[in-house]
Amino acid sequence: MKKFSWRKAALVAAVVPMMALSACSSTGGKAVDSGNAAGGGQVAGTDRMKVALITHAAAGDTFWDIVRKGAEEASAKDNVELLYTSDPEAGRQAQLVQQAIDQKVDGIAVTLATPDALKDVLKKATDAGIPVVSLNAGESVSAQLGAFTHFGSNEQLAGQAVGSKLAEQGFKHPVCVIQQQGHVGLEARCAGVKAKVPGTEILYVDGKDMTSVQSTATAKLQAAKDADVIIGLGAPITLTLLKSVTDASSSAKVASFDLNADLAQKIVDGAVLFTVDQQPWLQGYMSIDSLWQAKRGGFKLGGGQPVLTGPTIVDKSNASDVLKFAQQGVR
Repeated sequence: MKKFSWRKAALVAAVVPMMALSACSSTGGKAVDSGNAAGGGQVAGTDRMKVALITHAAAGDTFWDIVRKGAEEASAKDNVELLYTSDPEAGRQAQLVQQAIDQKVDGIAVTLATPDALKDVLKKATDAGIPVVSLNAGESVSAQLGAFTHFGSNEQLAGQAVGSKLAEQGFKHPVCVIQQQGHVGLEARCAGVKAKVPGTEILYVDGKDMTSVQSTATAKLQAAKDADVIIGLGAPITLTLLKSVTDASSSAKVASFDLNADLAQKIVDGAVLFTVDQQPWLQGYMSIDSLWQAKRGGFKLGGGQPVLTGPTIVDKSNASDVLKFAQQGVR
C-alpha cells in the first residue's frame, strides 16, 4: 500500500475546526439551509461566494449529516453561502447539478456514485468556468469529469483493509452487503474484501427500505449456514444487520464500513467487530474549503491527485476515544 504523507500533511494544514451549525428535519436528515449562521472564530474577509454541494444521499442516512456538518463549518469560516441538495437517483442528481449551474454558483462539490449519469452536466459546469471538486465516490474518474481534486477514501484499499483484518481473525466466508447496486464505491469495497478473502459472497439489498434489508439479510443467513461474518457498507445498514443475525439465530459476526455514534457504541460494547471510517466530516469540510481556496488564490489542493481521508480502522482498541467525537457528530 502506497504512503501519501504529503496528502495527509495538506489536510492537517488546511483544516481549521470551527463551531458547528446544525438543524434537524422530519425525515431524520438535516434541513436544507444556506449556511448563513455565524460560527465561532474569525470569518474570512473575502467576498461572499456561493457554492453548491450536491450528493447522492438518501433521506435519513446519518452519514451525510456528518459530511454536511463539515461543509457547514467550512462555509461559516470562508464566508460561503452553501446550497446543499441531494438525491439518490442518478438522473435527478444530474438535474441538481444543472440547477446549480443555472444559479451561477462559484463552485460545485459533487459525489460521483454514478459518474456516467453526471459526465455531460459536469462538462457544462466546467465549460461555464465553474470549478468542480468531487467527494466520497468516483475517485478513479474524478479528473476525467473535470474535477480538479477529489476528497475521499480509496475504496479498493478500504475493502482490502477489511479483508485483511477478517483474514487475520480467521474468517473465510463473509457476506458483503451492497445497498445500492451499481454504486462504484460500494462495489469497490466488496471487491477489495473478496481480494483478501476469496470466499466472500455479495448480497444486494434495497438500502432505501430497512425492513427489506433486514428480511433479505435474515433469509441469506438462514440459507448460508457457513457464513461466518456479515459486512455492512454503512452504519445504518450494519445496525440493521445486527437484527438480521438475531432473527436468523446465526453465529455470524458483524463488521462494517463507516461510522456514527450508535455504531461506535456497538463496537465499544463488542457487538460489532470493527469498522473502516472514511472520515466524512473531512470530505465535506475540504470540498468547500478547497473551492474557497481556488477563488482566494487560484490554489489547487492535491496537486492533481485525490486527497485521501481514509481508510481508518476503528475497533475495540480505539472506539471509546472515537465515540466522543461521534457523539458530537463529526465522526
